[in-house]
Amino acid sequence: MSFDRDGDAALHGIRKLEYYIGSGHRGKTFTFSDDGFSFELPINFYSQPGGGPGGVWDMQPKSQGAKEMPLTAPAASSCLNCHTSDAQAPEVGTENKYGSPLFAHGGITCERCHGGDVSHGTSLQKAVKGGAGNSRASGPGRAEIINPAKLTPTRRDAVCMQCHLEGNAAIPQPGRHLFEFRPGDDLSEFVRYYVYSGDGKDNVRAVSQFEALEQSKCKRATGDAMTCTTCHDPHSSPPAAERTAYFRGKCLTCHGEAFGAKHHVEQQNCAACHMQRLTTMDVGHTQASDHRILRVPQQGGEPADEASNGATPGTKLVRFPPVKEEESLRGLALAWTSLAVAGSKYAFEQSEKSLPEALAQNPEDADLLAAVGYSEQLRGLTEQAREHYEHALRVKPLSLDAAANLGLIEAEAGNVERAAALWKPAFERAPGRSSLGINLARALCLSGHGEESKRAIERVLKFNPDFSTARGMLKQLESGEVKCEDK
Repeated sequence: MSFDRDGDAALHGIRKLEYYIGSGHRGKTFTFSDDGFSFELPINFYSQPGGGPGGVWDMQPKSQGAKEMPLTAPAASSCLNCHTSDAQAPEVGTENKYGSPLFAHGGITCERCHGGDVSHGTSLQKAVKGGAGNSRASGPGRAEIINPAKLTPTRRDAVCMQCHLEGNAAIPQPGRHLFEFRPGDDLSEFVRYYVYSGDGKDNVRAVSQFEALEQSKCKRATGDAMTCTTCHDPHSSPPAAERTAYFRGKCLTCHGEAFGAKHHVEQQNCAACHMQRLTTMDVGHTQASDHRILRVPQQGGEPADEASNGATPGTKLVRFPPVKEEESLRGLALAWTSLAVAGSKYAFEQSEKSLPEALAQNPEDADLLAAVGYSEQLRGLTEQAREHYEHALRVKPLSLDAAANLGLIEAEAGNVERAAALWKPAFERAPGRSSLGINLARALCLSGHGEESKRAIERVLKFNPDFSTARGMLKQLESGEVKCEDK
């Protein structure tokens, strides 16, 4: 990809596209890398009808209003985990620095649902021997190749939920990550999902199929007997000419032929009415089938207010799938915090209420310590925030957020050397965080390290070449308008 702009704010550059994510049925997202860090291209290819015979190229949904060329969207492990197979895990302490190749297999391979990361034959040999550690997914003696249909309903459904459940917030368990999940595991041991109570009735997200299905009368009536594979064959999709009859047959498996013979016989496509294609609220140029399976055909409501992230006074946040009783407030508190960071005032109020008790239950949890520090920092409780950030970094030395936010406190207190010491390694591990690089450059300048300050700005521009703030700072340094005396 090349990008060019002439004039006062001239911009010229090129990025080599290394991989694309997506089958192309709905679209493709491309990635490129810089110094081993992988980023998403800000332009997607959408292959939905209406985009012309070759589809349409357009900005990513989150970049629709961009005024500068955005090149710092990290290729998240959560995206790679669901759209590829055997993807690399990011290096510890980084968001998007991976080994090469980025993933072993494009698309979804057998291992995603059946487990295992070696040959079937090797797995069988291990199973016969019965040795411990046969699978990254579970305990001793279990073969790597499993049949999801033979799992308990919770673990069976987890195989689908790992990619077809998004929730309003997804909170990793301490020291665990979604990319570590293997079929047969309990998904809640890796990540816990939280949704607004009643959410899904008025809006639709792109990957919330499982949550929507749970709201359907079909699922509520049949319980554990119904799952994704009740209607979908995970190994193949029916040809377009056979799709209507195929899925109608699935409906009539429960509703019966007699019902089908008298219910809208002129309309054989059950999904056209009861699972309408709806424009999703969070992904541009694409649609999703409404898995709520509404009895009365209707379009979904308006998308949630982005400014509130759907959280308004009285909104409840609950675990999904539901649990009888939450054993710890940790997940709920961090879920409210993640929504607060995204801009919800109500979520911030809820996080303030739940964080202290959650931390009391988990006093050595680095994520909770950093969240409490963030809450205190916003309320002007600087010393308390400093203590919690320092504690978080003792528990988790590579915490990017704790280092970045503690650096702000130190800089505002005039401790620019300490701020720079916090920001420098953090920016090395997260060069896509341009504001972090700018803060580092300013701290280095104020502490008399002019050349280092310049190198920090140049590194910002290496990854984010259209960032006007960095361009302006570099121009000031080079012109002598701002001087940093080297120590």
